[in-house]
Amino acid sequence: MTRTNARELVAQLVYEMELTGVSAEELLQARMDKEYYETLKEEADIYQEQPDKQLSYIQETLKGIEAHRDELNDYIRKYAINWDLNRISRVARAIMQVAMYECLYVNDVPVSAAINEAVELTRKYEDEDVVSFVNGILGAFAREAEAK
Repeated sequence: MTRTNARELVAQLVYEMELTGVSAEELLQARMDKEYYETLKEEADIYQEQPDKQLSYIQETLKGIEAHRDELNDYIRKYAINWDLNRISRVARAIMQVAMYECLYVNDVPVSAAINEAVELTRKYEDEDVVSFVNGILGAFAREAEAK
């Protein structure tokens, strides 16, 4: 599994975590079970390969997003001027949380790579208006993150 696929998987897990209220640990135990994961191959391309070499990234990132959710949402609020957080789709929020978490806490991911991957992932799930919105928020966030 590539890092790109791992990001998409984390975004899906963040979305599910927010939707269901299930903890990161519980979600990881349920979704990363090899037998269960094998049944997902028909769902989407990202499930074609077990996340063996990306498993620690997935686990650490999902748990990190859970631990820093308030901080990440505060950044989204800060840059989504005049937007209530609840008006932003859960998919877009999950993708932005992954990108922001990577920028802040994952040392081997350049800020530009995290932002570009997030924009492309948003394009896969949302229409172009949402893609532009996410790009604008993450662009403003990246400028501040790189200035620190």
